[in-house]
Amino acid sequence: MSLMKNVLQTCLLVLLVLLTLPFAIYAINFALGGLRDALPEPHYIRSDNTIANLSIFNHMAAGAAITVLVPLQLIPSLRQRLPALHRWSGRLIILAAIVTAIGGLVYIPLRGTIGGMPMNIGFSLYGVLVLLTAVQTIRYARARRFADHNAWALRFFWLALGSWFYRVHYGLWYVATDGLWSNPQFTGGFDLVQSVAFFLPYLIGAEVYLRIKQNSGRHSLATQG
Repeated sequence: MSLMKNVLQTCLLVLLVLLTLPFAIYAINFALGGLRDALPEPHYIRSDNTIANLSIFNHMAAGAAITVLVPLQLIPSLRQRLPALHRWSGRLIILAAIVTAIGGLVYIPLRGTIGGMPMNIGFSLYGVLVLLTAVQTIRYARARRFADHNAWALRFFWLALGSWFYRVHYGLWYVATDGLWSNPQFTGGFDLVQSVAFFLPYLIGAEVYLRIKQNSGRHSLATQG
């Protein structure tokens, strides 16, 4: 049963990597074009503010990288058979997550998002949560408190996929409704919901799962006792 579970988990994670890969490649190429000032046409993201440009394009490149790499961290066989690789790749992912979070948090007060205040607030909250979960994940790993490490890593996992979820939500919504309650200024009803919907429901789901798992563990201990 454990073997089948590991195989299924591995297959799902590899599939997730394959699904996120096109987004990551596009985002990294776009970010590199922005850093080189070589975007094919003027873009609202790029400005004359050097700090804002460095912040947002490093944010994009690092964020795209962690979107693809984080699922690989959870593949059971890699974690069990190559623990050193898991540790070092984890450190690199956490570093990339810090760059991602700080880049976005610096850019927003300098330039703001296209959607205005609701998007500014939602994206800033997302950046703070990415930074918090990344720091806590590595903190508990270094302290060898692996139960806490795993819990924070799960939270970080879902947040790391946030940028991809954001695009998936829009893609599915436009296919289903032809863009109902959405506009190019990102001020429609759906746009406002999306300011937090690309990460908050997944984070809440992770919290519910962790609470259920924790309560189940306590019940098992009580039964054994």
